[in-house]
Amino acid sequence: MPGRESDGVVDAAPATPNLGLTPSRRSCPVRRFPLLALLLLTALPLRAEDAAPACVAPGAWADSTGKRLEPAPLLRRTAEQPVVLLGEQHDKAEHHRWQLQTLAKLHALNPDLAVGLEMLPRRLQPALDRWVAGELSEATFLAESEWRSVWGFDPNFYLPILHFARMHRLPVVALNVERGLISRVAREGWASIPEAEREGVGIPAPPLAAYRERLLETLAAHNRPDSAPETAQRFIEAQTVWDRAMAERIAETHRTTGRAVVAILGEGHADHRNGVPHQLDDLGLPGSVVLLPWDADRPCAELDGRVADSVFGLGPSQEPAEAARPRLGVQLEPTADGVRIGSVLENSVAAAAGLNVGDRVVTAAGNPIRRPADLTAIVQRQAPGTWLPITVRRGEGTQEVVAKFPAE
Repeated sequence: MPGRESDGVVDAAPATPNLGLTPSRRSCPVRRFPLLALLLLTALPLRAEDAAPACVAPGAWADSTGKRLEPAPLLRRTAEQPVVLLGEQHDKAEHHRWQLQTLAKLHALNPDLAVGLEMLPRRLQPALDRWVAGELSEATFLAESEWRSVWGFDPNFYLPILHFARMHRLPVVALNVERGLISRVAREGWASIPEAEREGVGIPAPPLAAYRERLLETLAAHNRPDSAPETAQRFIEAQTVWDRAMAERIAETHRTTGRAVVAILGEGHADHRNGVPHQLDDLGLPGSVVLLPWDADRPCAELDGRVADSVFGLGPSQEPAEAARPRLGVQLEPTADGVRIGSVLENSVAAAAGLNVGDRVVTAAGNPIRRPADLTAIVQRQAPGTWLPITVRRGEGTQEVVAKFPAE
């Protein structure tokens, strides 16, 4: 997870960590657990599914069983809580419109708010501070926040929320850590990460049994039923560390500012109160409220009485399908001396070109590559059917490879 490079994955399709997975339209475990793409390196086909009737009327609020709720008392109660988590599927514009509308309503009831963003790691907090202070244009903010390299989803989804925060001078807080840390936990395990390299993240609360089981089921459902126990454990640890990092930042913001925090984050970190809400409880900040948008075609069976505190019904999507964009299929890791390839997606353009884990990218199309965003920008400009020459440092020498993007 959004063109994008997510978690350093140069594939020009917005996402949180995704190595080329294609999620299904409904109830997709990758949507819920974007970290899965750190481990799963095979593309998933789209499944054709029959349209389902809307279980939540468009424009209406409902509880987690689908029972309609009156919006005024619901929003009043919500505005009194210390933390509100507004979930999203990152690539759905209507979800972000709903987030903005909900944020505005909560602000009208409680103007003493801060906004938390999953989208940026905490080292980029200065860019958010300068944005809120009115010091940056949109273009400068997107450059200083390294938006396209650290997140990559269409900034136009998020800019209205950022403008709202700036207009009302609401603090905006970067909740995330570097994606490289999460990837490293998935590879090596949390215990292997030296404390000095943990970005200040503490020891996560053990995941709830239901959360753990759901993560294991997700691995099995995506052709990993025989995953080694240590691989599954590292995946669960990485997801839990990610949840903990954001929860700690939310709790710190609330306690140091006294403001209620409205967090904008992927629904997989919040639904069923498993991820961030569970970690907030462990941090002594219970009472967080989970609100989700509910797509018209989402199965009614997912209204299981636990999915969220409340959901808001959306009408049928009128958004045109996003055109397919070039995907190289690598995970990039910034290093002190440039950009390293951390993983290569099987059957990808990168694999066919002969790119290897450990290669250090020197140039692409003759342009020097100093950070992941440099390569991302070049890949996103590639037209279907074109070739991209890439120079890498491998061992003691350099090697030229050619990435050949398919015509369709």
